Amino acid sequence: MAETQPRVLIVDDREQNRYVLTRLLQQAAYQCEEAASGKEALRKLRSLPDVVILDVHLPDMSGFDLCRQIKSDPATAQVSVLQISASFVSPEDKAKALEAGADGYLTHPLDGVVLIATLRSLIRLREAEVMARTAAVQWQSTFDALSEGLAFVDPKGKITRFNHAFEVLCNGHAPHLAEADASELLQGILGTDLPVHYSGEERYSAEFDIGKRTIRTTVDRVMVHDAEVGKIIVLTDITDRRVAEYALRTAEKLAATGKLAHAIAHEINNPLEALVNLIYLANTSQRPAEIRQYLARAEEELKRISRITKHSLSFHRDTEHAVSIDVGVLVNEVIELYRKAATARNVGISLDAKPTLAIRGFPGQLTQVFGNLVRNATEAAPANSQVAVRVRPVNRAGHEGARVTIHDAGAGIPISVQEQIYDPFFTTKELKGSGLGLWVSRALIVNHGGTIRFRSSTRKGASGTAFEVFLPVQGAAHGHV
Repeated sequence: MAETQPRVLIVDDREQNRYVLTRLLQQAAYQCEEAASGKEALRKLRSLPDVVILDVHLPDMSGFDLCRQIKSDPATAQVSVLQISASFVSPEDKAKALEAGADGYLTHPLDGVVLIATLRSLIRLREAEVMARTAAVQWQSTFDALSEGLAFVDPKGKITRFNHAFEVLCNGHAPHLAEADASELLQGILGTDLPVHYSGEERYSAEFDIGKRTIRTTVDRVMVHDAEVGKIIVLTDITDRRVAEYALRTAEKLAATGKLAHAIAHEINNPLEALVNLIYLANTSQRPAEIRQYLARAEEELKRISRITKHSLSFHRDTEHAVSIDVGVLVNEVIELYRKAATARNVGISLDAKPTLAIRGFPGQLTQVFGNLVRNATEAAPANSQVAVRVRPVNRAGHEGARVTIHDAGAGIPISVQEQIYDPFFTTKELKGSGLGLWVSRALIVNHGGTIRFRSSTRKGASGTAFEVFLPVQGAAHGHV
């Protein structure tokens, strides 16, 4: 496709000047149009030529005034203006033309080479400006299409740019967002201006509950040559996602409760049988000493049933506030609940627990986590093998806490699926699993300020998987996830 020839409007009241310029520019492959007055020039400017060559002296108006009109009109402001003159040749005249908006200034006699070079320079500048404006429009359109609210905050704490979503989220908190004080704005929206003052190396991210909405706030520092030139603040309304995640976690908790109830039924069955037998023996015995002995043993079995039932309720209905927890005791109780089911599969569970500092947390949530991990391990372990559980006190990065490791000698987790095991609904158990267990478990551990990680091997003769949970002494965030 042939390139479009640049278009030039020559505005000069002298016909011979217009003729010479037209011939010169046509030889250089420019399309030329002429105007002999300011009024005629304004009419022909509606076609938006690339450049106007404008003489200062016109019969109906000053070339300076015409240039000012061209640049002040949004419809023609993008047209480049090259001012020329034979009589206004002083530096003051050139300054006056440039202040009026001219993009260049040449005096007669005009040198053809300089004129063409100047025109090419102005056209390149105009094309660059058009590209920049187009890119800015495209960028702003993309910026506004994002559902997250984004704003740029300069080093003085003023908001200089923002998108439509940010404006909607900030509705009513600032009459004019442009140049608004970011601290005051976020204080009104979130109840804190901490994100504006954040100066850490890592990205800042926090969630704020505002009425019935939850807003995630993210702050990234904008660095240029190791100097901070501002911050990007992102506000995301995650209310719907939080509701959906809560529903998923609730579904998984109910599923886990059902599995736990199955294990509890097995645990309660034995003391119930013993209790029935002891009561029968007490009723049929004629010796007071034997009756007291039978009733004492029956009381022990009742306490055992009560303990199992109480533990089940603590799993299903958690405390509202974090409480002191002995991790070793809690893990042991979980193991006892699942030991009988594991034994039925010829899988043993061993516990090696050292005393640890008590942590602050939610027993129901941690029971759900360790129950899920122990059950997964016993299901993955081959017959006649042991699931090894260890509890140790540790100091990780200056934080005292407890570490729980659960290891099985199963087939291991293939590398191809290791990156997905924490994804919701991902499962290798087909219809037997919901795919939410590990996803929920990680969320609950993070809620306690801890970490969960694993290592796994599928190597023949050395296969197996080990999950490690670290819980800091002080780490529980809140009771509901």
